[in-house]
Amino acid sequence: MTLSRFLETRERSWRRLEELVRAAGGSEPERLGADGVLELGAAYRAASADLAYARRAFPGDPVAARLEDLVGRGRAVVYAHRGARPSPWAFLARDYWRLVHGLGRWLGIGAAALLLPALVVGIWAALDPTVAATIVPDSFIDGAAPPDLDRGLSSPESAAFSSQLFTNNIRVTFMGFVAGVGFALPAVLLLAYNGAILGAVLGLAAANGNLGNVVRMVTAHGVLELTCIVVATAAGMAVGWRLVDPGERPRRRAVRDAARPAVLVVAGTAPFLVLCGVVEGFVSPAGWPAVAVVALGLGLAGAYWALVARRGRS
Repeated sequence: MTLSRFLETRERSWRRLEELVRAAGGSEPERLGADGVLELGAAYRAASADLAYARRAFPGDPVAARLEDLVGRGRAVVYAHRGARPSPWAFLARDYWRLVHGLGRWLGIGAAALLLPALVVGIWAALDPTVAATIVPDSFIDGAAPPDLDRGLSSPESAAFSSQLFTNNIRVTFMGFVAGVGFALPAVLLLAYNGAILGAVLGLAAANGNLGNVVRMVTAHGVLELTCIVVATAAGMAVGWRLVDPGERPRRRAVRDAARPAVLVVAGTAPFLVLCGVVEGFVSPAGWPAVAVVALGLGLAGAYWALVARRGRS
C-alpha cells in the first residue's frame, strides 16, 4: 500500500479518534456514554494497528510520529484510572524512593560532578591556600579563617557561616534542577563549580588549622544537603537529556513523560531540605564533639541512600 492510499483510507478513522479523545476530556471516557466508549475502544485498536504498520512501512514519514501522539492520547483515555489518589505519606514511603532509584546513571554523574572537583580543589587549596582563597566567595572566607581570629562555634560569625552554606545549598538544589532541564550539561558545570567552592573552603580550613571547626559547623546537615543537591540535579538532567536523545518517541512527548516524575522527585526532596534546616539550627551551633557531628551527618545521608537502595528496588 502506498503512503497516499494509506492516508486516504485511514485518515477518517484517525480524525474520529481525535474527536472522541477531545470529547472525553483526555481522561474521562464516561463522558462518551456506553456507545461512545465502545467506539473509542474500536478506534483506538484500529489506530494502534495503523501505527504498527506505519512504523514498518513508512518509518521516516511524519505520519508515524502523528500516529504515536494520537495513540498515546487515546491510551490515556482508554486506560484512564479513576481510583483514589495516593496520599503524600504513601508517596514519601514508597513512590519517592522508586523515582530516585530510577534516576540511575544520572545520580552517579551528579555525584561525580560535585565530588571530584571538591577533592581536586580541596587538595590544591590545602597546598596553596593563598591562591586558592581567590576563588572562595567572601561570605565563606570567614569560616575557613585561622582559629586565632576567634571564630569558634559560639561566635556569630560561625553561625552566619553555617547558615550561609545552608541557604546556598538550597539555592543550588533548585538551580541544579532547572539547569539540568537545559540539555543536562549546565547542571554538570553548576555542580562542578559548587564542588570546587566546597573543596576550596575545606582545603583552606585545613591549611589554616581550622578544619575541625568547619567540620563541626557543617557536617551534621551538609552531607544530606549535598545528597539533595545531587538528587534534584539528577532529576533535571534526566529531563534535559530527553531533549538530546528522545528515543523512539517525539521529542516533546519524551520530555513531557520525563518531566512529571522529575518534578515529583524535587517535591519529595524538599522535606529533607527542611530536615537539614532543623539540624542546622539546633545541632550545628550546639558545640557537639566532632565525632558526634560526623556520625549524625553520615547517619542521615546513609539512611537516605539505604532507603533508596531498599525501597527503590521494591
